[in-house]
Amino acid sequence: MDDTLKSKIEEMVNGNDVFLFMKGTPEQPMCGFSAGVISALNQVKAKYNTFNVLSDPSIREGIKEYTSWPTIPQLYIKGQFVGGHDIVMQMLQSGDLATKTN
Repeated sequence: MDDTLKSKIEEMVNGNDVFLFMKGTPEQPMCGFSAGVISALNQVKAKYNTFNVLSDPSIREGIKEYTSWPTIPQLYIKGQFVGGHDIVMQMLQSGDLATKTN
């Protein structure tokens, strides 16, 4: 990954307390997994920002390389990679998502 792309990703991740790389937008998710994570964040009333990876193929592929995680959505809290849909759902069930995002 080139430095420009890495810097762009780091700026998004580190510039927001809660940040989600997703397919689509919060108002119109383009996959069920992205919709599930948005729903979970909304349930815990998290303040978050997102990036639609479908709008930029370089970010879509770059974020997978950045985390060595092959799937999207990808959630970051306070600059740390948390995981994808299944991990977020487990965190929602345990109460960890509310604790970490608020």
